[in-house]
Amino acid sequence: MGDGPTGDDRVGAGGGHDVAAIDDPVLPELLAELAAARADEMDADTVNRELSITRKAIGWWQRQGWIEGDPTIGIERRPAPPDRTKALAENQIAALWRLEVALREKTLWKMLYESAARADEVLCLNVEDLYPQDKRGKITAKGGATEWIHWQSGTAQLLPRLIARRARGPLFLTDRRALAGTATLDVCEVTGRARLSYRRAEEIFEENTRPLANPLVSPNDIEGLDGWTLHRLRHSALTHDAEDGTSTPMLLARSRHASVRSLERYARPGIDAVARHVAERDPAARRRT
Repeated sequence: MGDGPTGDDRVGAGGGHDVAAIDDPVLPELLAELAAARADEMDADTVNRELSITRKAIGWWQRQGWIEGDPTIGIERRPAPPDRTKALAENQIAALWRLEVALREKTLWKMLYESAARADEVLCLNVEDLYPQDKRGKITAKGGATEWIHWQSGTAQLLPRLIARRARGPLFLTDRRALAGTATLDVCEVTGRARLSYRRAEEIFEENTRPLANPLVSPNDIEGLDGWTLHRLRHSALTHDAEDGTSTPMLLARSRHASVRSLERYARPGIDAVARHVAERDPAARRRT
């Protein structure tokens, strides 16, 4: 094999140019112009998603050693309007639990929703940090503080199977053995597998929830569309708590926010709560009762 890219390494849409040509100094300016033109035609979310996909491809090409630079540097994500649908509806949460996924994913997703904890905090849990009999765990929060998260029966039923006979080490593990050089604290001494990363956990969740996030799209067209993010489980849990009348002090304790103002984005009632509110005050419904 030669040192240069082969015919298989060529960009199909680029008129047969070598991938190495991506390092052309003129390309960043051209891409910026194309991105600006695209932004005039499409909404911000679409433009940002396409930019993200492009950067993932560039990152892969860089890892193959095909290119060195990133021609998208300088292209900024477009400001998107506030997302008023971040909290998942209760039927969406129910559909999530019906997905056929591995035990690891079932346990992680249940724990994130039931505890309303941040995904990075939960992924840093070790087996020895758990107090299963009390349905709680000790996490390291932002700033390094040690705090507690609490879960419910759904998580409690899954944890023993996930932990098996392990007494210590990372709770959520990768599918394969850890690579050489992985920090000892991030390797399970029983299985030799590494701690599951936030990036990989997010990828798995996003891939599995694409059909739920895009229910009207056929399976053949689902590739490339966005699924849900792990943060939406925390957002949904806190929003559902607020809808059910949970007090502000309890919401602060659950979210572990320092100020009430930080709760504003979570305390906004979701579509199901608004629908119930309107239905309960429907004069016709009152007459029927």
